[in-house]
Amino acid sequence: MSAPADHDFVTYPAGLRLAGRRVVVVGGGHVAARRVPALLATGALVSVVSPVVTPAIEGLGDEIDLALREYVDGDLAGAWYAIAATDDPEVNARVCAEAEAARIFCVRADDAAGGSAFTPAVGRHEEVTVAVLGSHLDERDPRRSAAVRDELLTALRDGVVASPQSHGVPGVTLIGGGPGDPDLITVAGRKALMQADVVVADRLAPRELLGELAPDVELIDVTKLPRGRSASQEEINRVIVEHALAGRRVARFKGGDNFVYGRGFEELLACREAGIPVTVVPGLTSSVAVPGVAGVPVTHRGVTHEFTVVSGHLPPGHPDSLVNWPALGSMHGTVVLMMAVQNAPAIAEALVSGGRRAQTPVAVVCDGTMAGERTVFSTLEKLGRDLEVHDVRPPAIIVIGEVVALARDVDRDTREGAVT
Repeated sequence: MSAPADHDFVTYPAGLRLAGRRVVVVGGGHVAARRVPALLATGALVSVVSPVVTPAIEGLGDEIDLALREYVDGDLAGAWYAIAATDDPEVNARVCAEAEAARIFCVRADDAAGGSAFTPAVGRHEEVTVAVLGSHLDERDPRRSAAVRDELLTALRDGVVASPQSHGVPGVTLIGGGPGDPDLITVAGRKALMQADVVVADRLAPRELLGELAPDVELIDVTKLPRGRSASQEEINRVIVEHALAGRRVARFKGGDNFVYGRGFEELLACREAGIPVTVVPGLTSSVAVPGVAGVPVTHRGVTHEFTVVSGHLPPGHPDSLVNWPALGSMHGTVVLMMAVQNAPAIAEALVSGGRRAQTPVAVVCDGTMAGERTVFSTLEKLGRDLEVHDVRPPAIIVIGEVVALARDVDRDTREGAVT
């Protein structure tokens, strides 16, 4: 007995527990490549039947049971769920017919009406699974469902809609805010920031995000100004520990990544010594992200096989410097300098003395990812002069190496080809 036509596209939502249960995917193309990883994540025993599969499916190796052949009747034996995803409508119809006869729910990728189940637009946040189903009467329904799913996930991640874990527990979260543009913070970082009771931030953290904090969130400024006012690391450690011990959720918010010249590990140790739960949310490190956004690669095939990130806050020859400058000068690869604007001329001289060509290209990316971003191209021998001529001030990332010539040439071609 068939259901009335009016009910053909009315679905009854249910969450399938597929762990340890057989699921058969017929077809090895891009639809299968999208569905199989999600099925594996549930613990399902996935069988794929297809004479040809994508490299992504092939790369799953022992995680799936792969039959490189055409589908034959009986392939669904023992299955709890099936997906017909070949590019042959007749084969998909046969799969759905076998599934129907065996009372196995089946999704048909090429014709939703031909199957007994639909695939929802799915997303996950903490312990919540969001699944959105449209009517599938309109070819635009999958996109609509995905858009609704994305809106709900964004609301959950930003704390607009509460989730079971949204209130968190007292402790400290070390958040890397990325290179400066607020859009470049990670999803996890943004969520942790918005859930905090106390935010301990410095000047290089994405400032615009601080304006989105709830009115009752306490903001503590621990800015370290170059050659100016500076909060000591000991004081920062004391502040985050004190507030966490008082039962608050503390976000230590800084630019870049916590563990790349961010002294984040010192803060982690301080928390652990005080018995405070501490979580690390990494950020995009400015040493790679800033040059990348500016179109300056740190590696390139056939040009360099390595890059070295160096702190330039101490000049060569300083008794506290831990950098082997002669060794860097003798290397062929890219050198990325952070916190080095003041000492850049001395560093350039040391690299040349160590063996680098005086004409080695240099790119200085100022205010990377921000509205005032600009790139100054130079060479080691001219770097000191160009920093003065272009009034370069921190923050800036300095990239040294042959890869810079690639970016410089592209930049020149772009400017010369622009309509003025």
